[in-house]
Amino acid sequence: MTNENNKSSADMFLFWGCFIALITTAFAFITRAFLVNTPDLWPAAFGLDAVQSQELFGAGIWPFAISIIIFSLIIDNVGYKTAMIFSFVCYTLYAILAFMAHGIVSGAEGQALEAAQLKAYNYLYGGSVILGLGNGTVEAFINPVVATMFKKEKTKWLNILHAGWPGGLVLGGLLTILLGAQAANDWRILIYLIAIPAVVFLIMLLKANFPVNERVAAGTSYKEMLGEFGAIGALIATGLIFGQLGQVFGWSSTVTLALIALATIAYGIYCQSIGRPILIFLCLIMMPLATTELGTDGAITGIMEEPMTAAGWHPLWVLIYTSAIMAVLRFWFAGPIVEKLTPIGLLIVSAVLAIIGLFFLSTAQGIAMIFIFATLYAFGKTFFWPTMLGVVSEQCPKGGALTLNAIAGIGMLTVGIVGGPMIGKMQEDSVAKTLSKESYDKISVESSYLLGEYTAVDPKKVNALEDKDKINEEIKVAKQGALANITIFPIVMLICYIVLFIYFKGRGGYKTVDIDGASDREAAH
Repeated sequence: MTNENNKSSADMFLFWGCFIALITTAFAFITRAFLVNTPDLWPAAFGLDAVQSQELFGAGIWPFAISIIIFSLIIDNVGYKTAMIFSFVCYTLYAILAFMAHGIVSGAEGQALEAAQLKAYNYLYGGSVILGLGNGTVEAFINPVVATMFKKEKTKWLNILHAGWPGGLVLGGLLTILLGAQAANDWRILIYLIAIPAVVFLIMLLKANFPVNERVAAGTSYKEMLGEFGAIGALIATGLIFGQLGQVFGWSSTVTLALIALATIAYGIYCQSIGRPILIFLCLIMMPLATTELGTDGAITGIMEEPMTAAGWHPLWVLIYTSAIMAVLRFWFAGPIVEKLTPIGLLIVSAVLAIIGLFFLSTAQGIAMIFIFATLYAFGKTFFWPTMLGVVSEQCPKGGALTLNAIAGIGMLTVGIVGGPMIGKMQEDSVAKTLSKESYDKISVESSYLLGEYTAVDPKKVNALEDKDKINEEIKVAKQGALANITIFPIVMLICYIVLFIYFKGRGGYKTVDIDGASDREAAH
């Protein structure tokens, strides 16, 4: 039981239950993306415009990130099993509300249909929020469970665990494509699809014996856990949380800033700590990291639409292909690679590969060149997320579930609030740079976002042109160039990882910190 490489069958059964729970979140992510973005599905059934569709998709994202952080504050008190059951209940409620929305619009016509669609939209929005809470809760319990079970090899096993996300995207994406014809007749089949892994992990984990968290077992107090994160960490987290909620609910900047200040001050007074410097640094690194992985993945299908279509391939295959590589590398090769390079060395190599892959993918033409550079990008992004979780868990074990999960939540919130919009602006900038000034002036409009003003293509102006098809094609071609600008995020990460490498080198090499502050595993690279 104490040997990392000789875990009991019960322990491994628990691990695989957590693995399938993560697959469930991926199934939920990709099926919802398909439902809201396919014109013949939710947009047609519920009369959704593009904005409403993305509102529904976003409603399943921001609760995901927030629940990871919030649940981490209480999970040691309520228990991992309670969190697991809560996540399953969320999936069930999402399905019920989606089916109720279907029932409301079925058979309705004319003005009655419009009223029914409005009511159904509210059901779908509420269901999406609940689903997001469930997905976030899954992350909130699986990460500390696995980190506790494999406390001598956290980075390795967190990488293996997080093979479930890209694996779920691949499997869920393929099943979604295969069921596309049936979904056109009845989209509820995609809701049933989520139920398959959800029921499996519930059965596997319902009678499982969850471990006591490493922090709790060592007797580290709740206040000490909060102190690891500290006031500065709280400022980062609450800034993103209330910033997101402010955008969703339309709060004024004064209200948002006041809530951030009150929460940060209260947190700092209680824990009497500004936070561990290395943890704060890792939190800051997580922002460009999440944007590089999640932000790029969310946009790459649209960015690569023109070259992939020209090559006779569906643009979704770029995401499926890179996700498949991630799943294979995380599952089978994480252990040997981490042992060879150390976590920091692995992150440095990953950043370099991501930079090269994205840069050359920005100009790649032809399916062979596209997949070659997509492979480099995939190799680069594979180990970013779980390795960072591993580093946080190994360097800040007293932070327990909070530090491990809060950094994930910070990354996701960054993508939603800043990272995603920045990638969108990069696409617009690439279009402005590529099109002739005369053509661009005819179709552009001034706009603004959190970080300032920008110019963007106005679809209405484009559609009013006689040569709109030609212009639309030029816009699609121009967007690909944005990938070169996206390299700024892994470049920043590379600089930060080199700083960390120098820091640990000066301390005798990268060492895993045990709960008592001693060095447990050493790798002097």
